[in-house]
Amino acid sequence: MSIEPVAGIEPPYYAVVFTSVHQPEVDGYAETAARMMELVKEVPGFIGYESARTPGGLGITVGYFRDEESIAEWQRNREHQAAQRQGRVEWYESYSVHVAKVERSYSFERQ
Repeated sequence: MSIEPVAGIEPPYYAVVFTSVHQPEVDGYAETAARMMELVKEVPGFIGYESARTPGGLGITVGYFRDEESIAEWQRNREHQAAQRQGRVEWYESYSVHVAKVERSYSFERQ
């Protein structure tokens, strides 16, 4: 796993922000999350993602997509839908999803 932000991307594009609070000691979550990261990379228009989790269980994952059709394709993925159902039943206390159109983007990297 790389520890660096997604570099600035030529806008416009979309950011999907998934914020969640986990149940304590959740089985199977890490494996499913890793599988979802493999699967989303196959979606045409997927640009990249960033993810962070606190020791207390708050997690934020931001996925970047070229357009709304790319997001819709990811939403239609059956394995992703099954993981969402399992998350609601077993893993999450709560979550929220925010979709935003990005109109400006830049980055910095120390040389």
